Amino acid sequence: MADENPPSRRGRKPPEGDKRQFLTSMDPDVIKAIKQAAIDKDRTASDVMEEAAKQWLERLRAGKK
Repeated sequence: MADENPPSRRGRKPPEGDKRQFLTSMDPDVIKAIKQAAIDKDRTASDVMEEAAKQWLERLRAGKK
């Protein structure tokens, strides 16, 4: 009899919804701090980074650095 449940996939989860992956390199201490801050706020590191990028783009469009 065939296994009704497919084997679980290991590795990263695919992005939810209409999101795409974006790979970048950062200082390891910054990555660690982002991950810890995300955990502390019960969020994902991806959510934190997306919010930071949106805020940066808003400042850029407003003519601020």
